[in-house]
Amino acid sequence: MAYKVITNCPVCSKTLKITKLQCSHCHTTIENEFELSKLASLSNDQLHFVEVFLKCRGNIKEVEKEMGISYPTVRGKLTDIISSLGYEQKKKNEVDEKKVVAMLENGEITPEEAIKLLKDE
Repeated sequence: MAYKVITNCPVCSKTLKITKLQCSHCHTTIENEFELSKLASLSNDQLHFVEVFLKCRGNIKEVEKEMGISYPTVRGKLTDIISSLGYEQKKKNEVDEKKVVAMLENGEITPEEAIKLLKDE
């Protein structure tokens, strides 16, 4: 009987590494240190959501219908999964300070415009 791979240590909760692989047909065994994919760290609920999201080709309206949840819930689940995978999501209005400084140095914007951009007005 095959079990789902656990990704965190039941004692200290740190990430586990796979150290042994075995062929169920010929019983060849390979031992080394293997890394889990980022997706392996997702919970069953998160994996189910990813499957539905992919099946719906990323169409949030279709995900809403398929799962019977609201648009904000779909967005929230998506944001949660993005964070779980280790990616930071920039806020819509978040400004790249280096880009603003470069634009100012190149004379593309005035100092007043740069201040407005940095204050996010």
